[in-house]
Amino acid sequence: MDTLSDVVALLRSHRSYFAGLKAGGDWALDFPPPGGIKFNAVVEGECWLEVEGMIVPVRLYEGDCFLLTQNRPWKLSSHLALEGVDAREVYSKAVGGVASLGETADLFLIGGLFYYGDEARLLLEGLPPVVRISARSDQASVLRWCLERLSLEYASPKLGAALMTEHLAQMMLVQILRLYQASLGASTTGWLAALTDPRLAPVLAQVHAEPARRWTLSEMAGTANQSRSTFALHFKQRVGMAPQAYLTRWRMHLAVQALNTSSSSVSSIGQALGYQSDSAFSSAFKRLMNCSPREYRERKLHKGATDERYPAAQDPGQRH
Repeated sequence: MDTLSDVVALLRSHRSYFAGLKAGGDWALDFPPPGGIKFNAVVEGECWLEVEGMIVPVRLYEGDCFLLTQNRPWKLSSHLALEGVDAREVYSKAVGGVASLGETADLFLIGGLFYYGDEARLLLEGLPPVVRISARSDQASVLRWCLERLSLEYASPKLGAALMTEHLAQMMLVQILRLYQASLGASTTGWLAALTDPRLAPVLAQVHAEPARRWTLSEMAGTANQSRSTFALHFKQRVGMAPQAYLTRWRMHLAVQALNTSSSSVSSIGQALGYQSDSAFSSAFKRLMNCSPREYRERKLHKGATDERYPAAQDPGQRH
């Protein structure tokens, strides 16, 4: 399995939603931070997209798709000068998961929201707040098909709907990440950028395949056919962190997944990731997650019920 597949295959959405929007005339909607990964496709019409912190608005055309990767408020509108209304109020009156705004329907947009939790941290770090996919690209056609299938799964749930939704989300993620990776320049940093580097890609592949191995800088440098000093500098410039820091981050990515999905003890999880003692595993985990593995698992167990309070506030769509 390739490195990108390694990461995406670990992701399992905790909750997912689908929502549609029909709007016409002069209109503007203010959305709260999505709290997850938000896919959208403009089926008909055109509109403006603004995301907090982005200086330049994005013009969206019929057939375009876009991905929101960060937890920032965002806005859709027919004209940039318009003041937005709260999207939660509009979507609270949605019929069949589709909200309406205005007397006409110049725009039809569909979207899916997937909550991955901490498992998505490695995947999303380094991505821009918005990844736009032009209607002219092959990726856009795949994304529109996935969103259309997603809407059907919500409209008339059938046996296997949860698995279908999971796979559709992964297909959309892979398509968008492929497109984004293809657009990266030589100076771009991040693990996605490193996957296109002929020297670093084999190193990442081996680290992902053997996370418990006691990797040394010399071993990694040998895989890259570079000296230790050249490799260390090259890795940090391309990935944005030192090789050993990346190894720790990948291990913690796997640890979070195991703590969330398995009943294995904290000790056995740490040992499986190459840590010789509970204290070493706990210290590494706490540096990245700001809590010990045991505290993390306990919080997740108690958080499951309280998370149910937030769906309507996070995304005004239908729950799956």
